[in-house]
Amino acid sequence: MKPVIVVHGGAGRIFREREEGCRAGVVRAALRGYALLKQGGSAVDAVEEAVRSMEDDPHFNAGCGSVLNEKGEVEMDAIIMDGKNLDSGAVSAVKCIANPIKLARLVMEKTKHMLLTDHGAHLFAQAMGIPEIPGEKLITERSRERWKKNLEPDCNPEEFQKDLGTVGAVAIDSEGNVACATSTGGLSNKMIGRVGDTACIGSGGYADNHSGATSTTGHGESIMKVVLARLILYHMEQGMSPEVAADTALDYMKTRVGGLGGVIVVNKAGEWAARFSTKQMSWATVKDDNLHYGIYAGEKHIQSVDEALASERAGF
Repeated sequence: MKPVIVVHGGAGRIFREREEGCRAGVVRAALRGYALLKQGGSAVDAVEEAVRSMEDDPHFNAGCGSVLNEKGEVEMDAIIMDGKNLDSGAVSAVKCIANPIKLARLVMEKTKHMLLTDHGAHLFAQAMGIPEIPGEKLITERSRERWKKNLEPDCNPEEFQKDLGTVGAVAIDSEGNVACATSTGGLSNKMIGRVGDTACIGSGGYADNHSGATSTTGHGESIMKVVLARLILYHMEQGMSPEVAADTALDYMKTRVGGLGGVIVVNKAGEWAARFSTKQMSWATVKDDNLHYGIYAGEKHIQSVDEALASERAGF
């Protein structure tokens, strides 16, 4: 099986001055994940590495760069899933760690549970030796500005939710195993303790070797109502291609609950899709040593991995 990785940097509206940074961020993440796959690494390793790369990138609403809750704090959610045996690990409402996806993987591999939240996740992180960092380190100027703006009496927080940057990755490795990973800071000015779709298995992501893997982004509550990730895999189990399955599920979410979003998908044959009902979604894929990436509907740039690595070294 030829390895494939697909990543997204969130569906919504991407302001023009941020487009280059978002493109560069998803390309970097896809190349890092693909490098592991090419070395014989597992799909789980690849999706974790790709998501970790984007958590460390302040352009995205995950890890450093996460949006703030109503109290001005960062609370993050993440999930990872292994399609080989349906093992999964997730964390929700976690604070003061740089890479929630790493903690989610430890939940999957070191506990009998699938989801740890808030204080319990914090205690588990300490027990696993995950370094604690000051919450301030995760806050960017942009997130703070947005938080302040949303506190103004005449503001419409819905306007600002359109510019979201949840991150995710799906992959298939040389042994035919699939995996997914998703990580987010959630909604700007959300209630304390609000948990969206990301940490919920079947909503924020799902992976099953029998059909494929998907990671979602968009309006969390809408995604949860239709269990979007699992819905896409159901459509593929009925014989739909990744692209048709993604479009069908996104269309259902839009007509049934008025929700917009985006998804990345890979099926068990290594066919992939990156689809969205929002204005934009940053995404990148590597397959057959070719990199594909874009932000707008219909936009697809293609270059060889060697060219992409060379231009990244030259400062993309």
